[in-house]
Amino acid sequence: MGAVYFYHLTRQPLEQTLPVLLDKARQAGWRIAVRGTDPARLDWLDEKLWLGPDDGFLPHGRAGGPHDAMQPILLTTETTAANDPSCLMAIDGAAVEPDEVEASERVCILFDGNDQSAVQAARVQWKALTSAGCSAQYWSEDSGRWEKKAEA
Repeated sequence: MGAVYFYHLTRQPLEQTLPVLLDKARQAGWRIAVRGTDPARLDWLDEKLWLGPDDGFLPHGRAGGPHDAMQPILLTTETTAANDPSCLMAIDGAAVEPDEVEASERVCILFDGNDQSAVQAARVQWKALTSAGCSAQYWSEDSGRWEKKAEA
């Protein structure tokens, strides 16, 4: 059974935090699905990932291509990713179900701490997932570095 990690972004934006987490997940040998809610936002994120530093190259693709199943990182709005991910990273309030947490090595929920609706949505997700018995951790970067603030 996996665990869900909540990342409260307050200092670094998504486009800076997500590549770090993706790199760590790749180092663990996992295939990853990045689930969003808006195709245009995923297109923007796709562009940001391609423009990253050469030493931080993250092989990835947008869902809907001919090689989705082979992608180590797949950006999608779908609830089922074709690349059979071990790790799901949900952004922008994308839904995560308890059975997905149980079936994954790791689920990461990244939310913008400067957006009160995003914070509220993350609180609802925390309550729903922990009430369903999922192991959860809450991480904050308020101090300038990532610190685990809560666990359930």
